[in-house]
Amino acid sequence: LPMAAAHPQVLALAAQVTESSEQDIPLLLLKLKGILSSPSLGNEGSKKIKQDIYDYGLTQYCLLVLRQDHSRVRGGWATAAQLAEILSHCCVGLEMKEDPEEFYKKFLPSAIDNLLVLGKRLQARFIRAIKDKEKQDFLHWFQMVTDAICWLFGGHIQLAACVLQNDRFLQLLVTDDVETAIIMMSVLHNILRINSSVLLQVDKESRHSVLDELVYKLSSTTNPAVGSAVTKLLLLVAKLCKQLVQLLTARYKGLKGLLNEQWTGKGFDRELNQLLDMLYLEQSNEKGEMQKQHQAACIIQAMWRGFQTRKRLKKLPQAVTTLQRSFRAKREQELQHLTKQKEDEALKLQMQLQRQRAMRLFHERQLALLERVHASQVNKYMEEMEEKSALTIQRFWRGYRARRIFHQQKQSLKEYKAAVIIQRAACKFLEKRRRKRPLSPWKEPKGLTDEQRLALQQKVDDYIKLHPASQMSEEMSKELHMQAQEKLAQFLLRSRLDQRAAQRRETLLAQVNTDVELLMNAPGLAETTEKDVGVFMSRSVPVATKARQSHNTMLKYTRWPWWKKLGDEFMEDDVIPDDALNTELETLFIGGRK
Repeated sequence: LPMAAAHPQVLALAAQVTESSEQDIPLLLLKLKGILSSPSLGNEGSKKIKQDIYDYGLTQYCLLVLRQDHSRVRGGWATAAQLAEILSHCCVGLEMKEDPEEFYKKFLPSAIDNLLVLGKRLQARFIRAIKDKEKQDFLHWFQMVTDAICWLFGGHIQLAACVLQNDRFLQLLVTDDVETAIIMMSVLHNILRINSSVLLQVDKESRHSVLDELVYKLSSTTNPAVGSAVTKLLLLVAKLCKQLVQLLTARYKGLKGLLNEQWTGKGFDRELNQLLDMLYLEQSNEKGEMQKQHQAACIIQAMWRGFQTRKRLKKLPQAVTTLQRSFRAKREQELQHLTKQKEDEALKLQMQLQRQRAMRLFHERQLALLERVHASQVNKYMEEMEEKSALTIQRFWRGYRARRIFHQQKQSLKEYKAAVIIQRAACKFLEKRRRKRPLSPWKEPKGLTDEQRLALQQKVDDYIKLHPASQMSEEMSKELHMQAQEKLAQFLLRSRLDQRAAQRRETLLAQVNTDVELLMNAPGLAETTEKDVGVFMSRSVPVATKARQSHNTMLKYTRWPWWKKLGDEFMEDDVIPDDALNTELETLFIGGRK
């Protein structure tokens, strides 16, 4: 701290504050008021004393004391209000040459914040006070704090924006109390008078919050003092900046009607009429601007429509060509449809005529045959003709149904056969590769160490002790052995009988299947010969026939082309697949096996 050429009173007070207790510091700081108001000081002397007060930390002491709860401090709220005045007077006129950033960007905003906190506390106690004397005192102290704030941002203009952006200032402004609300609006009036562009410097949210509160006070109260203060404020805002007038007319649509209906004839008509004139003028300007914009939009739309019309006219020949082409194509399609329809009708008529002609010929042939056939043979002849007709119809129907089923299953059958061929080839290839793979050398199992062997032997002994074996005599062992031998002999005898019965069933089943197949393939009774009868009377002829057919099938398989044996290259040469036999023979029963 600089000690040379310091003011003696400041130096003495700084020493007292340093040596005193915390409770006595607020009262000691009140002596700064007498030092600052000394009549012997000039302009330079006042600046020198303020610099000494700041250098010795007395201003910082005032700032810290303002944050205390002064209801418990000696001197009470009156001391706090006086300290607020002292702090504002110490800061105004002080020019910092050393470390100005600390003073202007940290100390002064902190001082504004502390003063607003003190004002908020005084406002709350004024609203809660009951006695008139207490209310007057708190209102007087609140006025002193707001005057100190006005004095402070009057000496430092940059603090005006800091005050508006502070949340506590908006809290002080948002109140239903008339006296404190008028005082806060006077503070806002001083802010706008000192810095006319401050509402444009703050952020949008703060600006809208202040204007919203002012308009709300106009609509929620009927007090002429509040209405006069708000009207003067809005008039000052409108005079300061045209942009704010546009904001008022755009954001608050019913403001003009509210002012006309509720506040006319309340004692401040001159300011009210000026505000209304400015709002109506701005509204007329907005209407003129809207008319200009409307005319400009009409011109743009006319130009755009003209451009679109010229563009369509340029494309008109191409559109006509396209339309003619589509018309000709549609007409050609209709002509083709009519031609096809006429051809279908002609074909239908022709088929009907052919059917009638065929029926006529059939009836004529029938009459001719009836004339040649004897009368006693007519019924028999008609029955034979009906039977042949029924057989023909059934034959055609079965053929049609078989072809339809075959076409439906052809693709799935082809896929199934292809999958079988691929799987067989892959299995043969893997089996062949597995056979060719050399066997891995035998590795001797790892033996147990002595410790593992002892541990295993110990586990075995423990298990034997826990689970002792039951003792059985020699006679009981022999008896149990004889019972087991008897049961084994019974089982072997029963299994041999079951095996013979199963072989007999398989033989009978094979015989039945062979007889069924011979019966299905047998000719009719009218076409039966002695050779066919011999087939049914002998049991060896069918077997020989099947053997001959199997041999022919094997010969056919050996003559197949390479592409039919594509999946069999991994088979042995003397092995013929079973499906090749089944392809020709379907199912062959020889010797009781399928």
